Amino acid sequence: MKKQLTLLIAGMVGLLLLLVLADAIYIVTETDQVIITQFGEPKGGAVTTPGVHVKLPFIQKTHFFEKRWLEWDGDPNQVPTRDKKYIWIDTYGRWRITDPLVFYQRVRDERGALSRLDDIIDGETRNAIASYDLIEIVRSTNREFEETEEAVILDVIEPIEEIKLGRDRIAHIILESASAITPEFGVEIKDVRVKRINYIDDVQRKVFERMIAERQRIASKYRSEGDGKSAEIRGQKERELKRITSEAYRRAQEIMGKADAEATGIYARAYNADAEFYQFMKTLETYRATLTKQTWLVLSTDSEFLKYLKSAGR
Repeated sequence: MKKQLTLLIAGMVGLLLLLVLADAIYIVTETDQVIITQFGEPKGGAVTTPGVHVKLPFIQKTHFFEKRWLEWDGDPNQVPTRDKKYIWIDTYGRWRITDPLVFYQRVRDERGALSRLDDIIDGETRNAIASYDLIEIVRSTNREFEETEEAVILDVIEPIEEIKLGRDRIAHIILESASAITPEFGVEIKDVRVKRINYIDDVQRKVFERMIAERQRIASKYRSEGDGKSAEIRGQKERELKRITSEAYRRAQEIMGKADAEATGIYARAYNADAEFYQFMKTLETYRATLTKQTWLVLSTDSEFLKYLKSAGR
């Protein structure tokens, strides 16, 4: 009985030692940085060296923070530009924890840091956007406007002469302004970019209407050009058809003229060869063409028309 009690106590002591040892040891990886707190108060500086480390068990707590760059994705905000164009602007950025001790003391964790970044970056974005015209925020170069919806969307009648800053430079201004504030929270901002720009709903509808009207205008222009080209092609076709028809008629008349001339020559040669026989054949053709059962002729007896009929009756 005493032996069993001894084993039980030894087991409990071993388990207790194991628990103490497990709570006293912590491992820091290459991507971690750790702050040790005792009763909620930080003890010492940040632990950034990878490996196995020891702390006071149960009394001290470990707080792990990322060394790597982290993502910040802001919410779309409605912001007026300097030229009173109300837009939705959506931004994103990259940040990291540079001073874990200050970070823990000021914001505690990443959720608190993201909340402060929302305030800082959104505020600086609002200030920057309100300081410039919409065209500066949308465009990054001074390229000429093309005949597309771009001028309609921006509501620009005459292209401006020069973009002084442009979207990329404005994003850099936001980054510089925000970077001047974040170190007091133990945070460094690497980059801030504009992810999306859009008009508010009321303005969007007007823009879409203008875009539709612009597309319809361009479509009407193309249809008008197409109709003009079609009329030109049809005119060319008609002229070509008349030319071909005229040429064919002229050629046919030439061929018919040559044929008539040749036939006349044949007739003439035949007539000259035997005038009496030719006259006889032509008279027979005339009889066949003019005389029928219902034909009545009133002729004198010496008519040339009856010449061969009289001679046949003898």
